[in-house]
Amino acid sequence: MKARGAKSPNPNTSGPPDGSDATAVAEVPGLYGPFTFSERLLQRIWARREFDGAAARTADGRTVEILDAGRWNGLGGPDFLGARLRLGGTEMVGDVELHLYAADWAAHAHARDPAYAGVVLHAVLFPSEEKFTAGAGGQKIPVLVLLPLLFRGLEEYAEDAAVEALAHRPQARAPAELAALDPGPLAMLLTRHAAQRWRSKVGFARQRIARLGWDGACHHAALEILGYRLNRAPMLAVATQFPLAAWAAGKVDPAAAWAAQEGCWQAHGVRPPNHPHRRLRQYAAWTAARPDWPARLRALAATLPAPPPDGAEPTRALRHQHRLPALRNKLAAALCADAVGGTRFDTLVCDGLLPLLAAETGTELGGLWQIWYPGDLPETLLPALRALGVFTAPARPACHGTAQGLLGWLLETGKR
Repeated sequence: MKARGAKSPNPNTSGPPDGSDATAVAEVPGLYGPFTFSERLLQRIWARREFDGAAARTADGRTVEILDAGRWNGLGGPDFLGARLRLGGTEMVGDVELHLYAADWAAHAHARDPAYAGVVLHAVLFPSEEKFTAGAGGQKIPVLVLLPLLFRGLEEYAEDAAVEALAHRPQARAPAELAALDPGPLAMLLTRHAAQRWRSKVGFARQRIARLGWDGACHHAALEILGYRLNRAPMLAVATQFPLAAWAAGKVDPAAAWAAQEGCWQAHGVRPPNHPHRRLRQYAAWTAARPDWPARLRALAATLPAPPPDGAEPTRALRHQHRLPALRNKLAAALCADAVGGTRFDTLVCDGLLPLLAAETGTELGGLWQIWYPGDLPETLLPALRALGVFTAPARPACHGTAQGLLGWLLETGKR
């Protein structure tokens, strides 16, 4: 890993108010080559508490409880102002500064800047040998390393941030640029990007299984997707605090799981079916009815169809050939006792179950993922593909893989 030069922050990425100078980035090895991870993204992870706060310890061994992450500062000075923390059992209010590397504090000469005199915690991404950061007048500022606490890999955080930024931008240029292509080359381009998206999802799933084991990976993925998109972080915190075995044994009260992340849930703008309290009750019903659902999922691998992933055959014909509506109903009943349905179930299949199953068993499931129903996707994708003539009912109805192909193309062109 190496630090790279300053880079202008993406104004479309959810972040601090205008004026932030969080421009530092690190270059990190990824599944298919290096990618960049920005200090702005680290700040967003802190603001949303997208890490295991229950396991947080300073470098000198004290517990860290984040009662209030603080106000995201878009002006000069510390990144978060007025944070409320409980450090080693002692409650305090002060500022929090975040860096990719602990050495960045000295490199930026913060100890000589009076604006940083109120910093009570220095949170950094990558580990170092420093147990304290030297503040003004020799003050010892505790260091908290976030990398071991992250729920997911750095590349997955970076990709999700890019997708989220894309979801909030109009994609009117996509039809105009892609409409210049003939149908054949356009289909090949989308298929190529869809294949890359599928490989990435399987790679992320493999990393999750290596970190959490099969049951834990399934459990975390299920709750994360139930929280999609605004409540992923608190759902992952719930998954960490309340393991699958506790849910399966009926020992988790959804109200208690809700209360454990009080203050972290996003309810504004969430439709009633997606309210996180309701999703927690769904998961309780699911695990009560199918306590062994990860084992059931793994046993299903050999029974799933393997349509070709090249997109050459019409989607409708492949769905009919492989009886996809019946398979969808079978999976919903066998795995979650129909506790989850609609587009959220399709998202669960495409973002969770199929990549996990492919990573765990080596079964080729990319073709099935390609023709599956779209699920919850950025709302601009499907209209763009219809405008391009790619989704033409009834022969070629909307499908998940091709939509992911367009998403992959948009992400790639956004980096240029």
